[in-house]
Amino acid sequence: MSSSLWYAGRGFGVSALCLFSLVMILGILTRAGRPVPGLTRFAVAAIHRTTSLTGLLFVSLHVLTLTLDPYAQLRLLDWVVPFVGNYRPVWQGLGTVAVDLTLVVIASSLLRRHIGLRTWRVLHSAAYLCWPVAILHAFGNGTDGHSEWLLIVLAVCVLSVGAAMGWRAFGSAFAAEGPSPAVAPPTDLADLS
Repeated sequence: MSSSLWYAGRGFGVSALCLFSLVMILGILTRAGRPVPGLTRFAVAAIHRTTSLTGLLFVSLHVLTLTLDPYAQLRLLDWVVPFVGNYRPVWQGLGTVAVDLTLVVIASSLLRRHIGLRTWRVLHSAAYLCWPVAILHAFGNGTDGHSEWLLIVLAVCVLSVGAAMGWRAFGSAFAAEGPSPAVAPPTDLADLS
């Protein structure tokens, strides 16, 4: 049973990292203010929100399975207090920091109407710190941290988020610039009644 929990915990963790990489990409694209080919801004925002919640589910399963696994020695205290773990405390602590920041981002989103847009943006920007901390956690804490397959997964995640950031920062420089076509107002509204 223990080895199955260990493998499940690792799988949930890697899946969560991939999902949160997609969340980062979608968040960057939504914030760019330019249309994403084939998707409306509403669709991108909806996918971003759904993927965030799915990622949170996978992080929860990651933490829960490793808490139940006697090899991982994860305690309830390790869920919220960083750098006190029994196994690789610095790397494990980075995972705890990432979870804590994720909770701040999600709580701010749930309370957005009550805390205002400016406060929400400041708190939500914790995602820009949370994601690289999670990448470091995966690299340093996992037993597969230096295996070829995980290095490829981490590289794809980093390059994909980097590409989205590049698209946001420099995408308008490559967009076709031209005058917007003039649209004449309707002249005969009699046919509408």
